Amino acid sequence: MPHDIISRYLSHIRSAVMGLKDAYTERYKEEILEHDRVNLRIRIRFLSGYLLELNEAIILEAEQIKHLDYRYHFQGRENYLVFRYDNTPHFPDIDGFPHHKHRAYL
Repeated sequence: MPHDIISRYLSHIRSAVMGLKDAYTERYKEEILEHDRVNLRIRIRFLSGYLLELNEAIILEAEQIKHLDYRYHFQGRENYLVFRYDNTPHFPDIDGFPHHKHRAYL
């Protein structure tokens, strides 16, 4: 059973996803690893054809939600990247490392 703070966080995310208009959820998975650690995977398809994928690995630390790893990926109707935010440490020289944004250059 997840910690109450994590349970409230997940409940908030679930409510936000369920409240989306003109979209449907292709995947919603909460993987409870420990009472203070969860992986969250969400894939939302908008009726306009756009896709939003959210992946988070979260942990409770000092009564606060901490993102160990995240990826928020948004792509267009033709499967092209619009943008992606993540904290994969592959650009050590950027401001805000490891947090960064990938953008499509159309």
